Amino acid sequence: MTEIRHPGERWDRFRRSARLWAIPACAGMTMIWLALTAPVTAQQAMPPAPYAYRQIDDPRQEATAQALMETLRCLKCQSQSIADSDAPMAGDMRHQVRTRIMAGERPEESRAGLVQRYGDYVSYAPTVSSKTWPLFAVPLVLVLAALGVLVRRLRLRKSA
Repeated sequence: MTEIRHPGERWDRFRRSARLWAIPACAGMTMIWLALTAPVTAQQAMPPAPYAYRQIDDPRQEATAQALMETLRCLKCQSQSIADSDAPMAGDMRHQVRTRIMAGERPEESRAGLVQRYGDYVSYAPTVSSKTWPLFAVPLVLVLAALGVLVRRLRLRKSA
């Protein structure tokens, strides 16, 4: 044990050790608080939309809605259609599709309304527009460039 030289030295040692433990203690308490409150904050406060998980009574309209939902992308999952996704946003989109179909809209009109609301990314079948034309043009340019290189190499081989 070291000898205490003056009365305030013990207090100085305590303050230094308290500083060393303050940051890990705060971080630990924060992690415990997050672990306890995360499940509560992750739950959705609103109940699902009425037609998110319920089908339309008319089988023909439901088949039309189902076919349309298979061609629309879930914005949260991004790799699933809204028909396959369990995300709350996909449920809201399914509700919108079904209510629009029940209101008498054609599938193309419903798709246009959802694309207008959520953007072009929502549709698995993109249309050519001022924003999407490179998606269609770049593959054609690459194929033409590859064909040009191939034809040039074949001509060089024939001439040699």
